[in-house]
Order: sequence, then structure tokens, then C-alpha cells
Amino acid sequence: MHDVIREMALWIACELEVKENNFFVKAGAQLLEEPDAKTWEGAKRMSIMSNQMKVLRETPKCPNLRTLFLRENNLQVISDGFFQFMPHLTVLNLSRNYGLEELPKGISQLISLECLDLSSTGIRELPIELKSLTKLKMLDLSNMLFIGKMKIPRQLISSFSKLQVFKLRPLINRDYPDEEEDNVLNGVNENLIKELKCLQHLNVLSIPPIKSVFALERFLSFNLFRCSIETLELLEFRDSNVFNVLCLENMARLEKLCFKDCASMEEIKIEKLLSSVSSNINYISQFHTLSHVIIDGCGKLTDTTWLIFVPNLRFLSISWCFKMEEILSKGKLGEVADKVGIPYPKPFLKLEMLKLCVLPELKSIYWDVLPFPFLKHFCVWGDCSKLKKLPLNSDSAKGNHITIEGRKDWWEEVEWENETTRDIFLPSLRFPPY
Repeated sequence: MHDVIREMALWIACELEVKENNFFVKAGAQLLEEPDAKTWEGAKRMSIMSNQMKVLRETPKCPNLRTLFLRENNLQVISDGFFQFMPHLTVLNLSRNYGLEELPKGISQLISLECLDLSSTGIRELPIELKSLTKLKMLDLSNMLFIGKMKIPRQLISSFSKLQVFKLRPLINRDYPDEEEDNVLNGVNENLIKELKCLQHLNVLSIPPIKSVFALERFLSFNLFRCSIETLELLEFRDSNVFNVLCLENMARLEKLCFKDCASMEEIKIEKLLSSVSSNINYISQFHTLSHVIIDGCGKLTDTTWLIFVPNLRFLSISWCFKMEEILSKGKLGEVADKVGIPYPKPFLKLEMLKLCVLPELKSIYWDVLPFPFLKHFCVWGDCSKLKKLPLNSDSAKGNHITIEGRKDWWEEVEWENETTRDIFLPSLRFPPY
């Protein structure tokens, strides 16, 4: 467990501090203005999240404050003096303040800060004064509203020598800023790579979408990145029509993988790499951390047979793939088993949600019945009119409360092994409201 996460857990668990009035909690209290500073100057941990405050004007003196949650307010302005007298603050959460576009320069006074969450804010620039936060271990810049116009001065990220967790992901896919001399986000991955390479303690990393094989290979060439990336999005790959998914096999923390708008990609293949040292590698174990896969707008893909190598897959969404015919191909699975020298296991044993949307050529998910012991939601949206057989029988998803969502005309065309099976799943059916 990361130290900063342990800090948060202790905040929740430490009843002794509650009794000693070390907590100040006004979460969800509909506050329009900040509480009187004198009422919380002795607090050790403070939460005024989920309120409606727009401005923090005061200059509170909080020598003991360790944790401050300001998440999900309507903050727009924080005065330069607000953070001036919080010398021991270690956790600061400003996330989900969408109107907050600027950090106060006084944030540089937080010399003990270890965790800074700016996710889902409108921050347009990280001030160079943040260099004084030499103890920072977590910086979250996920879902930033203006990432396409945001500025991060060079030499800032690399100055956080103790950083363990770094997340930088746009809310909406946008190009990065035009070439600018003092901005690490100037559209060239090389500058970001140089900064990240300096972070020797990094173990959790979320990065912007990668748009080319060259950029992906560049990231994967560094062991530090391979071992720390949790979310990987491949966006608009136009320089390759075949992608060998086994190039990702050594990404030890990969949890979420997205292929989006890869219009030229015709195949995601499974092929041993020449660099593999051993011929006895257990390929199933190489993707044991991967739990979420999203494939969207890859119009030339015909199957996703490589998913057989994802034993702990919990969420699968495939949409707008106009040539997709099979999710798992029986013929290709046989070829895969021959290539990598292993039999293939039962797929989707951990799957909880399956979403299929606008796959007009899709005929098969799997050629045989599957148990789906954890499946809760199965959604078929848009044109999936050729999908007439489902890998379900009376024993599938047994004991689960499963919801099947699909259009009425699609449901009426589904072919079941018998009426009993159809009747079992009929109460699970939900028609979409459109």
C-alpha cells in the first residue's frame, strides 16, 4: 500500500483522533462559504468536500493539519495565502472542482505535501513554484478539462524525485499544445519521456494516449514504464495494420487497455516475440493484471481472439467495429495453441460486464456454451442483428442476477438450445429506452 493511501486510510480508521477533536468534517453540508478559520485551526484532518464553495479567501493558521479534502466543490479561486500556514499538510485533494483554473502560488508553502490530487479540474498551468514540493509522492492529473491547452514547465515533473504515482490523462482525446519552448506537453512524447525517466521511484503511471508504434516502442523500451503503467490507450494507430499484443506481455501493472479509432488495424495477433528468452513462457500469466478491455472504432478488425490470454478480464466493451465477425475464433484459437505451445483455457471466467455495440457482422461470441460464473450485465446495443446464438444454456451464470439489455427485434431473433433456456433468461431482459 502506498504511503499516501495509508495516510487516507488512517484518517478514516483512527477513532482516537475523533475523540480528541482532531477531525473537522463538514462534507456535504451545503456550505456556500468556507468555515470560519478559527473553528478548524486545531484540526489534524479536515474534509469540507461536496459543498458549494466558490472562493477560499482566508489565511488559516493550521500547524497540525495533515489531510485536507476540498474535493467536489465549485471552487474557482483560492487565495495565495490560503496554504501559507499549513507546514505539515501531507494530503491535499482538490479534485472535481471543474471551475478551478489556477493554483495559488502559495501552494509552494506546502513543503510536507506527499499527495496532490488535481484530477477533474480546469487547471491550465502548473506553476513552477511547485518545485518546492520535494516530498511529493503522488500527483494525479487525470481527466483534466484543458489538457489540450495545459502547460507544465520543463524540469518540473523531473524535480519530484520521490514521486511514486503519476497520472496524466485527458478527459477527452485532444491534441497536445503546439510547440512551446517551456512546456513538457508540446505534442512530442520525447520531452515527457525524458522527465519521467528521472523518477526512479515511480511504480504507478497513467499516460496520455499513444498514437504510433514508434511511440509505444519508445515507452516500452524503458523497464520503469513497463512496470508502472496501469492504463494504456492506443489511439488512431495509422502506421500499422497488424498489432502483436504480446509486445505488452511484460507490463506488470497493466489493468486497462483501450484500442480506439485504430481504423487501419486489421488484426490483433498473438505471436511469440523473437526477444523471448524461454520457449516455455506461460502466456496466460502475462496478462493476469489486465481486467478492462475497450475496443472502439476499429473498423477492420474481424475478431478479438487474443482475449484468451486475459484470464482475469472483468469488463469487455467492443463497439463500432463494422467487420467484427467473432469475439473468439475457434480456428484462430487452434492456431494460437500451436504457436505458443499451450492449450487454451475456458474464457471469460471472471467477466462481469460484456458490452457489444454496432457490430453488424458479428455472428459469434464463442462457439460453445460458457459458464459465466460472475456475469452481471450483458448489453447488445445498436445493429448486432447477425448475433443470433449466445454462449448460454440453463447452467450459465447460475446463481447470478444477470441483466441482458438489447433491442426487442434482436431478442426475438435469438436462437436458443431450447425453450427452457429462453424462459430462464427472459426475466433478465431489459429493453433500452430508445
